[in-house]
Amino acid sequence: MMRNKKQLLIYTALIIGGVLIGWMIFGGNTNNASKQISITNNMKQQVKVWTCSMHPQIRKDDPGKCPICAMDLIPLNNEDDATTGDNQIQLSESAMKIAEVQTYVVQKAAPIKEIRLSGKIKPDERKVEVITARFAGRIEKLFVNFTGQQVQKGEKLATVYSPDLITAQKELFEATKFKKTNPEYYKAAKNKLKLWSLSDKQIESIEQNGEPQNYFDIISPLSGTVLKKEVALGDYLEQGTLLFKVADLTTVWALFDAYESDLPWIRINDKVTFELQSQPGKQFSNSITFIDPVVNIETRVAAVRTEMTNSDNLLKPEMFVKGLIQAKLPNIQNALLIPKSSVLWTGKTAVVYVRIKEQTKPTFEYREIRLGEDAGNFYVVKEGLNEYEEIVTNGVFKIDAAAQLAGKQSMMNIKRKKDSTDGHAGMDMSSKLKGAELEKSISINSAAKEALQPIFKEYLLMKNALTADDFSLAKKSAITFQSALSKIEMSLFTGTAHTIWMKHSKKIKEALNSASQFNTIEEVRKSFQTISKGMIGITISLKPYDKPIYVEFCPMANENKGADWMSLEKEIKNPYLGKAMLTCGEVKQEIK
Repeated sequence: MMRNKKQLLIYTALIIGGVLIGWMIFGGNTNNASKQISITNNMKQQVKVWTCSMHPQIRKDDPGKCPICAMDLIPLNNEDDATTGDNQIQLSESAMKIAEVQTYVVQKAAPIKEIRLSGKIKPDERKVEVITARFAGRIEKLFVNFTGQQVQKGEKLATVYSPDLITAQKELFEATKFKKTNPEYYKAAKNKLKLWSLSDKQIESIEQNGEPQNYFDIISPLSGTVLKKEVALGDYLEQGTLLFKVADLTTVWALFDAYESDLPWIRINDKVTFELQSQPGKQFSNSITFIDPVVNIETRVAAVRTEMTNSDNLLKPEMFVKGLIQAKLPNIQNALLIPKSSVLWTGKTAVVYVRIKEQTKPTFEYREIRLGEDAGNFYVVKEGLNEYEEIVTNGVFKIDAAAQLAGKQSMMNIKRKKDSTDGHAGMDMSSKLKGAELEKSISINSAAKEALQPIFKEYLLMKNALTADDFSLAKKSAITFQSALSKIEMSLFTGTAHTIWMKHSKKIKEALNSASQFNTIEEVRKSFQTISKGMIGITISLKPYDKPIYVEFCPMANENKGADWMSLEKEIKNPYLGKAMLTCGEVKQEIK
């Protein structure tokens, strides 16, 4: 009996527990579901704009998919849009600290640039003498034994035996007999010896002796250092043979290389300070005395020199020197200068962020400016900024990234259209065909159209292989494409059609020249960009295909410069990004 009562109590407890659990599950779930719906509705009410994290120029009123990359749209906090313009971005104080934002007040000053130059010590070319053999002969004695030897002006360098000189002396003795009756003959014989570098004193001595002199001395024309010694004892000489090169090194040149971009800053009499690698810490300085008027065609530099006194022989030829010029730009006394760290580059356009002082919260304005000369760590500003405006010098890229994510004007979103949902704000996709020229349509005959069909077939096969990330098939299609292109006869195209065909087919052939040597799918894709440009040009102008063809565009291909391709379907299948972002892109034009 007791056992039955216990079982009854257990069953009753189980029933009550089940009822409670069921109520908690079903009753509670209804409330939770209603709460979830309420939260979602509240979120939709709070979020007015939805955007894409990959393409912040996308703006939509409702959540959904990005029309470019098919990613889920995320809510955009636009609480500051009412108080800031399309080219302005506001940051909180905490964001300012995280971005480590620093600013600079634009001021006018004289632009000064530190120009660093490298060069060498060279002999003064005006004090270098090259001694050559004026007559044929043989070295009998040599008084210069090594390169670098010091010699004095008038010192003997070598003694030469010369049969030609002996003959010339005999002619002088013969002419002396006719000195009075035929003075011109005598004068000519004497001048012959002078032309062979014999002095008047030597010639007079020869005349007085009355006997030909067998040996003649080669005399140093100046005091200095022998830089070259090209002969040895017993050498036979031809007329014009190089014997010695002697230089006076009491004055030398410091010869620097100046790049084209630095030349406008350098002027005669500018002070240049330089150091030798062999004497670190010791500085030399002097004024610039010469700037080469011609730029070297190979190195693209011009020589800049200063002349240095070298009585202590510290400056030796071919020593390396490093120079510094504190240069001022001529004819500019006051210019707006900004630090280089404040500038962002978008191709040829320079961008800075200017702080708006009127706003209570930190607000920065996107500003395009025109720059002038490079002044070392600064740029000269020609247009776009005023004196005393405050610009960002540190954290510029972080501010631009925040502007981009907010869908504001930025480097990657220069011409953003408000509430744009076309996928590529700022681009007129209907009128501008990137990478292809909108040429006038030309009619071609059926034979020419039929000849073009094989290359269209291979182009589409190549495109499909790239969308599938199939390297081997893409390479095979490229090789077949090249073969099909080579079989097309140029005579099928006449007049304007011939000009158009030659123009575009040449680019395609160049892109396919190395088709058999492709090693990666990226090489094929790079080639496919050029091929697509040519094929789009042919299709627009000649219209050889009977079916509608769609010209499609991806802004993220070609290192974010964008690239086109053709397809028979409107559905985007990206050949440049493949499976990673297959649906990235849009239709730009339909060729009917």
